[in-house]
Amino acid sequence: MPAISGLWEESLREEFRKPYYKKLFETVNKEYRTHRIYPPAQEIFNAFHYTPLDQVKVVIIGQDPYHEEGQAEGLCFSVKPGIQIPPSLVNIYKELHDDLGCYIPDNGSLVKWARQGVLLLNTVLTVRAHQANSHRNIGWEEFTDAAIKAAAAQDRPMAFVLWGRPAQRKKEMITNPKHLVLEAPHPSPLSAHRGFFGSRPFSKVNKYLADNDLEPVDWQIENISER
Repeated sequence: MPAISGLWEESLREEFRKPYYKKLFETVNKEYRTHRIYPPAQEIFNAFHYTPLDQVKVVIIGQDPYHEEGQAEGLCFSVKPGIQIPPSLVNIYKELHDDLGCYIPDNGSLVKWARQGVLLLNTVLTVRAHQANSHRNIGWEEFTDAAIKAAAAQDRPMAFVLWGRPAQRKKEMITNPKHLVLEAPHPSPLSAHRGFFGSRPFSKVNKYLADNDLEPVDWQIENISER
């Protein structure tokens, strides 16, 4: 697995020394040798590479990576340019349009968000091809919990966006009153109509950031032809 650097490495250094991480490391390396695993190994930690700890101002928590060819790029809900936009992200874009008037783009790459301080973190960072949740309970959850705690330990304004019950279980880690916590159903087609639509998370986050003298996020993902 690739290395994590900077403040993330400092904050997570103790995790790398724990027995569970040694076992996780060995398991994941074996999986990459014997199965088709997503995302590509060099992209496992993209959430940390694109969004350094000292730049995090929003945290969005996903579950596990997309498991079809070419989709996963190490950022929750995001897919590489040229890949069909998955249903959950279609619904995120619909809510973004209704909330802020952003047009719905022709691609699903959320790298622009990550570069603005939006940590797009799945709770599980790898998956076997065509097998959703296949790397659940091999150790990733303990590691990403440590990352969420490291973000929540920052004593500065930060917004946590928790969509769906697995993400909402992380709420107990977020205790600083400076932090904003937004909860809603998951944007999956199975649950989006239960309260995700109309939750207006993007405008709420931007108002919170502006109220705390922070630069709001430019949520508009541009069409590939406009980049």
